[in-house]
Amino acid sequence: MATAWNPENITDVAESVGINHLKPEVRNALSRDVEYRLAQVIEEALKFMKHAKRTILWSQDIAQALRVLDVEPLYGYDSTRPLRYGEASIGPGQPLFYVEDEEVDFEKLINAPLPKVPREISLTGHWLALEGVQPSIPQNPTSLDSRNLELLQKGPNANPNLAAMSSIENTTTKPHVKHILSQELQLYFEKVCKAVLDEQQDEYRSAGLASLQNDPGLHQLVPYFVQFVAEKVTHNLKDLFVLTQMMHVTDALIRNPHLHIEPYVASMVPSVLTCLIGRTLGSGIGSLDHFDLRDLAASLLAHLCRKYSKSSKTLKPRLARSCLKNFLDPKKPFGTHYGAILGLSAAGGPDAVRVLIVPNLEEYETLIRDEITSSGTRQAEAEKVVAAILNVLGTLVEDGMPMTNGHTDEGVAEIRRKLIVNVGDLIGSRIADSGHIQLAKEVLDCFRT
Repeated sequence: MATAWNPENITDVAESVGINHLKPEVRNALSRDVEYRLAQVIEEALKFMKHAKRTILWSQDIAQALRVLDVEPLYGYDSTRPLRYGEASIGPGQPLFYVEDEEVDFEKLINAPLPKVPREISLTGHWLALEGVQPSIPQNPTSLDSRNLELLQKGPNANPNLAAMSSIENTTTKPHVKHILSQELQLYFEKVCKAVLDEQQDEYRSAGLASLQNDPGLHQLVPYFVQFVAEKVTHNLKDLFVLTQMMHVTDALIRNPHLHIEPYVASMVPSVLTCLIGRTLGSGIGSLDHFDLRDLAASLLAHLCRKYSKSSKTLKPRLARSCLKNFLDPKKPFGTHYGAILGLSAAGGPDAVRVLIVPNLEEYETLIRDEITSSGTRQAEAEKVVAAILNVLGTLVEDGMPMTNGHTDEGVAEIRRKLIVNVGDLIGSRIADSGHIQLAKEVLDCFRT
């Protein structure tokens, strides 16, 4: 079978390594294999040439092809200049080709001036664009350059000499595109934002929230509403009405079945956490209204965890870590502790209550014991925290009905004593006084190893 590779070359190579008598079938097989390997290298090298937008095959292409094929690359051919080959005859019909070396005049080389010292390597940063607008700085193309690009002919019939004279070659540029909403969506966004913040008209406000919860075609507005909520929460921490409405807006977006909210969950969580464990919400002067806002934020956080925890594996751990840190911080106010307790239950469910809240109740009681017996706002806030603790402890019991039948007075007294020892006098007494024996047993089971 004839091959493009001369089998005589195989014989010459074999004799150069000491193999004098090479069988014809072996020589032919090796010739076909060399031809296949060469075709494979050339095909890979052509891929590199085409990806580089060139029509001339370079030695670097061959070297890259050899590297891809896990073959040791050639050395000494790393020049982009075309190589000049000379021909020498070593016998009849046996030409030898070699690469002609460039002759260097040492006198000119020695007398030539030294090249300029290169600059030291330095890195500088600059803005290519700000919100889709290109700033006018030396590093960016000027408006004059953009104007020249507009004046040049484009298309297959364009004159390449004009592009060459403008040092642009055959390049194409794309204008900076800014995300622009239609006039209808802009008007809708303004109307809804105005409606949800209207304190006077309840119907107007409810209609705006209902539209957010049910209307399709609002995909482009989702990032704008998320940013709107974040800005209002950040700048209106003293206004409970605005904070409450922002939680309703977030809830409406999440419950809209036509919207894909998953990419924006990470941007929504900070606003919800702020309304849940914020240090000072509302006027802060003897008011307990902020607890209603924290309840709303906790329910919204629970909904976020139920709906998006599977797609975001780190959502629940990050929320539990933030809430636990605020719950164990004695310098934080009772409002923050209240929100942290509800947040732990919302993020982790009964497991978080069993592992993170119950073991810390005895230590937390030392912080709340004195305030619970005082009078005024602090006493009311402390009672709210105790109620929140009892509420999340109730999630440990599947059947919420109290169970007191079948237990003697001595058994109830023993359970009360164990509760006081493990979770403290205040919380232990409240659990025992509730008569919920099943809840008491679930709390005590948390301390069994």
